[in-house]
Amino acid sequence: MNNQILQDLKIKVFQSGDPSFLYIGINTIIFLIVAIVNIPFFLSGNGGLIYDNLIREYFAFPATIVNTPLHFYAVITYQFFHEGFLHLLFNMLWLYWMGRIFIDFLKPRQFHFVYLGGGILGAIIFVLAFNIFPVFRNISDTSIIGSSAAVMSIIVAAATLVPNYSIRLFLVIELKLKYLAIAYILLDIIGTTSGNAGGSFSHIGGAFFGFLYIKVLQSGTDWSAIFKKKPKLRVVKNNVDHTSPFLSGQVVERKNDNYVGQSEIDAILDKISKNGYNKLSKAEKETLFNASKH
Repeated sequence: MNNQILQDLKIKVFQSGDPSFLYIGINTIIFLIVAIVNIPFFLSGNGGLIYDNLIREYFAFPATIVNTPLHFYAVITYQFFHEGFLHLLFNMLWLYWMGRIFIDFLKPRQFHFVYLGGGILGAIIFVLAFNIFPVFRNISDTSIIGSSAAVMSIIVAAATLVPNYSIRLFLVIELKLKYLAIAYILLDIIGTTSGNAGGSFSHIGGAFFGFLYIKVLQSGTDWSAIFKKKPKLRVVKNNVDHTSPFLSGQVVERKNDNYVGQSEIDAILDKISKNGYNKLSKAEKETLFNASKH
């Protein structure tokens, strides 16, 4: 029974092809590993040793520019560690809810690009803020940790793509995505004067990246194309009449058998991302529906 549960989780996280499940799984696994390893340190009277002395020092993203080159990898690692269970829980809930909407209209590679790119820009904005604004001049040894900036990027990207998409909060309040995103951004702007100013600046960076990505995408440029896999080619020798000087030894390069169908689906998804689902023709909607069944 337990083996079956683990197998189902493995398939869901690593083999489903859904990037939101992948990131939820990775964040949760890392949180559990850190929490379990920290138990003996806590019981020995050194509670928080793992988190304070190792995670913060080596995996969080520091505000001190002089330290940043030594922790260049932290621009990615900080996105996968969390301070506590509630920090993880709310980030993963929002990632799941907004991830469903994002994937309904865009592609997995675009999700990866927005998630990671939002986290990276969030770290950059955090560093700039803490080294430009005088109010933070005397603050040292500060850093950010958590996936909030990356999740914020997904939220704002979804809200920019389908601003009038409605969701229900607490199963009662119906709210359009654009108002949800605006509310979060305003709270983070206000939060730049709070004790978690670093987190708020990183959220703003993530939000800006999600907004900018969708606007550029709607103008016809997809930055996530750098993640696009080239279609596999295979060489096929045709059985032809070798007496023909034109056909003898003919070699044909052909893409994989599903390429034409996938190309058509990709074109429809691109049209949705630029113009919205309602702009699809009846035939395009039918094609998309039939593809979703497979």
